[in-house]
Amino acid sequence: MRLVFAGTPEVALPSLRALIDSPRHEVVAVVTRPDAPAGRGKKVRRSPVGELADEHGIEVLTPAKAGDPEFLARLAELEPDCCPVVAYGALLPQRSLDIPRHGWVNLHFSLLPAWRGAAPVQAAVRHGDEITGASTFRIVRELDAGPVFGVVTEKVRERDTAGELLERLSVSGADLLLSTVDGIEDGTLVAVEQPAEGVSLAPKVTVDDARVDFTAPAAAVDRLVRGVTPDPGAWAVFREERLKLAPVLPTDETGLAPGELRVEKRRVLVGTATTAVQLGEVQAQGKKRMAATDWARGSRIEAGERLG
Repeated sequence: MRLVFAGTPEVALPSLRALIDSPRHEVVAVVTRPDAPAGRGKKVRRSPVGELADEHGIEVLTPAKAGDPEFLARLAELEPDCCPVVAYGALLPQRSLDIPRHGWVNLHFSLLPAWRGAAPVQAAVRHGDEITGASTFRIVRELDAGPVFGVVTEKVRERDTAGELLERLSVSGADLLLSTVDGIEDGTLVAVEQPAEGVSLAPKVTVDDARVDFTAPAAAVDRLVRGVTPDPGAWAVFREERLKLAPVLPTDETGLAPGELRVEKRRVLVGTATTAVQLGEVQAQGKKRMAATDWARGSRIEAGERLG
């Protein structure tokens, strides 16, 4: 089939590679977000999906909005049979959805109808899900509500960060997306409507959402930090400045008030509503990332000081 692939970040690359390498399909163009400043130097760069398409000589479309008339006209000229989507990052108007004869097929990183929205993997980790996965579905106007073609499951490991889990899902999801596109071409796949029960939402995680509340139980603190690692990154306040936090480790230690710090020779503990957690790496404002013990020695933490 003739495919126009839509996606933007690195997580979409395994799927795009799988479709490019498939002898059954031709990726005639990709749709991605416009070039934007990135990295420390804030140089304007092509998205990861756009860069991969450039490497393969594939046309790259970067509409400011997916409803732009010029984009819609070019999409119609390309005559795609199907438009696979992975983390494109923009809403698709009905006019664009109507162009490919087999519609737009999205790879979403949850077991729908659970965790509809922009941050399904972060939500799965934060809420302590033991099993998650990925789903392929036909895009409709309602958010992540279209009929499902197929799913793949993935165990959430005890110490998974959102980034680690998403990386695994991007690989297994690529296989799912390719088999879905194959099945659509063969006519062997029938999309099944999602059940009305079990719907949950996973909106985009903001920087404010990533602030750690040490009045929560240790398990919730642990899941929150892992759920926002690497993006947008957990943080707390120490001496009126922001302190970035890498994943923490729950302990059996008691006797610390929520947020209270205890510096030991080989570890730094922080109290929660239940037992303490051990800090991993931290990064103070204007400083490099470092082990919590090195940070504590340099900060000369006094008894009773807290993260808040």
